[in-house]
Amino acid sequence: MELTFHGGARMVTGSNYLLESGGEQILIDCGLNQGSRFCEAKNFEPFHYDPKKIKALFVTHAHIDHTGRIPQLVRQGFTGPIYSTEPTKDFAELLLLDSEHILREDAEVHHREPLYGAEDVNRAGAQWRGVSYHKKATVGPFSIEFYDAGHILGSAILAVEAEGKRVVFSGDLGNMPPSFINPRESIPGADYVLVESVYGARVHEDLADRRDALEDLIEETVKAGGVVLIPAFALERTQGLLYELNELVEHGRIPRVPIFVDSPLAIKLTAVYQKYASDPRYFGPAAIASLKRGDALFNFPGLRMSLTKEQSKEINSVPPPKVIIAGSGMSQGGRILHHEVRYLPDPKSSILFIGYQAEGSLGRKILEGAKTVKLLGEEVAVRAKVKQISGYSAHADQPQLLEWLRPMRLSAKKVFVVQGEEIEALPLAQKIRDELAMDAVVPTEGEVVNL
Repeated sequence: MELTFHGGARMVTGSNYLLESGGEQILIDCGLNQGSRFCEAKNFEPFHYDPKKIKALFVTHAHIDHTGRIPQLVRQGFTGPIYSTEPTKDFAELLLLDSEHILREDAEVHHREPLYGAEDVNRAGAQWRGVSYHKKATVGPFSIEFYDAGHILGSAILAVEAEGKRVVFSGDLGNMPPSFINPRESIPGADYVLVESVYGARVHEDLADRRDALEDLIEETVKAGGVVLIPAFALERTQGLLYELNELVEHGRIPRVPIFVDSPLAIKLTAVYQKYASDPRYFGPAAIASLKRGDALFNFPGLRMSLTKEQSKEINSVPPPKVIIAGSGMSQGGRILHHEVRYLPDPKSSILFIGYQAEGSLGRKILEGAKTVKLLGEEVAVRAKVKQISGYSAHADQPQLLEWLRPMRLSAKKVFVVQGEEIEALPLAQKIRDELAMDAVVPTEGEVVNL
């Protein structure tokens, strides 16, 4: 069996792995490269394999850095089945249509062909099949089982068996304890493991600390008469934040001020969460118990959903103090940019980052202390307070990654540390070697390994 790293090697985004056995090929994930312009230019490079020869594609979860090139794959001749959990299938339909719209606008600006069109997204949807956790799918010599990764609703760890060997793909592993979905599962044994490393060198704040930090920032900004801006990923981060704000509002821990979700995509994705909210395969016992008591997990007094452009513009007419949650999570586009133009120069206001900020992204520049940033064609001063709370990450930190690997330390011949910048991946690989006595390496893009 042969494994090729076509993406996600020494970088967070662009997850894409090819497995070959007995002349049959399958893919694990087919994600978009995100971040700097150089990184995003990679999306226009041809695939380094023939899409027509791929028998099936298996998707760990719906985030665009794991799914964003699937319609492009279909456009170039892939006709096989796409397997994921049902929530991932539902999310991907919304996310890929949104991505197509953004890519089309970007292509018009740069006078080039878009990566794919809406018809390619629809064709991919027709090829998509839902699979439950602990059910196996068989394609040629490959048998693939899905386990809960606890990262976002429907996220999966994939265990692939072929030629008497077991290869485990972590996908993105969830931060513990998750707010409302079920926690990630342990995998009893594997011959080879691919483990993510987004936060491979870090330790997160705990749940109580992150909630206290959120409460303090909102209280301070409201007292100053400012606006709290929160660039948030539409999927998982927004819902996790709403769940937390629901708790703070219900227990009177933050002042009653208007809280806006200014993201049509996040609003649509929240409806998918509500669709599965009573399903114990995905949601934890505490969340289901809350629902039975009549508590809406993602709704509370003062929350306003801004679906249309008109509703978005109306936010400007609501005087501070207020909280605005909007996409994109790295401030690379979306409605958050309009609010940043308005409130970044205001020293009474705050901008809170609760998710990963890729190298080269606008969010990373603000986080690293830029005094001015270019927004919507104009130079904007950054005078607002800049804050980051790492505990909101949906990714496991270094201690959690080591703990997840521990049950496999006796069986695994090698661990491949992927989906992380070198500054995170290399220290994690060293820690795995030192603490778990496992052979751990950080592969490079294009590397081929004979398993």
